[in-house]
Amino acid sequence: MKRTYLFFLLVFLLLGTDSFAQEKSILAQLEEIAIIDQKVMMPMRDGVRLATDIYRPKTAQPVPIIFSRTPYNFNAYRDGELQERSLQTALEAVKRGYAYVVQNERGRFFSEGEWDILGTPLTDGYDAFTWMAAQPWSNQKIGTIGCSSTAEWQMAVASLNHPAHVALVPQAFGAGVGRIGNYYEQGNWYRGGAGQMLFTAWLYGTQHDPMAPKLPEGISQEDLLRLQKFYDMAPRYPKVDWKVALSHLPVQDIIKNVNGPQGIYEEMITRKPNDPKWYEGGLYHDNMEFEKPAYWFVSWYDVSTSPNLAMYNHIITNAKDPKVRDNQYLVIAPTLHCSFTRATENTIVGERSMGDARLPYNEMTYAWFDYWLKGDPKKEMAKVTYFTMGSNKWQTSDTWPPKEAEMTTYYLNSAGKANSRNGDGILTNKKPGKDNPDTFQYDPMNPVTSYGGNVCCTGNAVQGGSYDQQEMELREDILVYTSEVLAEGMEVSGFIESTLYLSTDVKDTDLTIKLIDVYPDGKAYNLDETIQRVRYREGYEKEMFMESGKVYEVNLTPMSTSNYFEKGHRIRIEVSSSNFPRFDRNMNTGGNNYDETEGVVATNKIHHSSKYPSFISLPIMKK
Repeated sequence: MKRTYLFFLLVFLLLGTDSFAQEKSILAQLEEIAIIDQKVMMPMRDGVRLATDIYRPKTAQPVPIIFSRTPYNFNAYRDGELQERSLQTALEAVKRGYAYVVQNERGRFFSEGEWDILGTPLTDGYDAFTWMAAQPWSNQKIGTIGCSSTAEWQMAVASLNHPAHVALVPQAFGAGVGRIGNYYEQGNWYRGGAGQMLFTAWLYGTQHDPMAPKLPEGISQEDLLRLQKFYDMAPRYPKVDWKVALSHLPVQDIIKNVNGPQGIYEEMITRKPNDPKWYEGGLYHDNMEFEKPAYWFVSWYDVSTSPNLAMYNHIITNAKDPKVRDNQYLVIAPTLHCSFTRATENTIVGERSMGDARLPYNEMTYAWFDYWLKGDPKKEMAKVTYFTMGSNKWQTSDTWPPKEAEMTTYYLNSAGKANSRNGDGILTNKKPGKDNPDTFQYDPMNPVTSYGGNVCCTGNAVQGGSYDQQEMELREDILVYTSEVLAEGMEVSGFIESTLYLSTDVKDTDLTIKLIDVYPDGKAYNLDETIQRVRYREGYEKEMFMESGKVYEVNLTPMSTSNYFEKGHRIRIEVSSSNFPRFDRNMNTGGNNYDETEGVVATNKIHHSSKYPSFISLPIMKK
């Protein structure tokens, strides 16, 4: 018995107490170093109070603040149990000497007021900055951080130039971008004037039904602290098969058809790309100022890569303060929406391996905040850090696109039979002469199915990422144009421009395009994709319908990528008139689309000749 005791004592001493007792819980660690103040009801100028959790170091010295504002549920208790992982970010921030403040947007969970996606008053963010800066524990320097809907409010509120709002870290921020140059996405609601269906699925699980129960206004913090442990305000919606649900017509009744919550979807679906309501809420538009340093994070397989990159360039070009212009930094990762930190030493995005796509994101963002909020020395960093797929490596540049990128034009050509990958469509640097248009029929009741791509938030309807498109390319309503086999490798990094010449027998239709990297064994991996609703070909302030048989020039919204096409690979584009359900179907009638249940079949022709030079321009890196 004595030997047994001595043996276990020796093991205990050698391995340490952690082998015999669990590590302290996150909450216990936080309680040791932080003052925790949950469900603080922060007042806004109109009297509405926003639920806020505050975690700050136990120190008499004022500290900087990292602030995260979100429509999502951050309550630490779910179904009566403490969810400690929700406290991990707070623990990390406090350990580094920051107060971490997280707040729900108005009308969300314990916050008072009425919620309006993309329409939350900018004054809420401004008032929150004012309140935090006035606290005795604050050093009056606030940095904001968040991904997706936790990031999207940051740009517009930055335009108000609050003195305490010192720096931003917006990640996957596309739904906060309203209009940037030629991009009229209005918060990802559109691409090229076509509706992006991600919001239909997302709003089903997010929008508040006006008939849902609410807590009484003016409720005390004491009562909220008690209630949060067993009543987290998060409704549990039945699961929906979005592969089926998104096919319902009319589009405006999709959520209603699955017995979802009533809300703002039915109104928003009726808005056109330049509706005045888009300019009333929390979206950033390019006529607004932006005078804050920002560290931008973008992904190649996210829903709004190109508008995000255009936003970065817009600030560098238009900020009035040289200090602001010189302090815009960008990271572009080869990941899905908000999946930066999920990269591994063999990152698979869809079906394609990106190799080791990891970066020390926590250290990067805290170094940024340490400089701006604490005054620590600035770490050396590249203006643009981007991942090149194919060669699977991180690279740096002073600009986006890199200065070494030269636009090179590839023309579409065929003998008139480019239908499917078995057709005769080619991509060539030589401009075609005679017009041999390629004809395909687009039936709204049998649209081209979205397969992979630069998408998020559509449930099981579309899985984002890079997938082999070979089977899809057997469809006769997809035109396929492929280059010769590359004699040497080629890096394409930057914005990709495309112009197509179309004639049709309907008043309106869509044009879609997809950029593909074709491997020697035939695998065809998608890089980016876009769409243009042709009625908006001359701008989003007016609708221009077509005459049967007349040829129209259609410039599509630029795509973006950084991809190395290896020697022996080929470059390919697909052209069609649908990419569903990533984008809603054009019913081809010239009507509203959102309230229609019947469409017409369009016979569409893509022209390519000296007169109608349909082309794609690629930013190829000089050697």
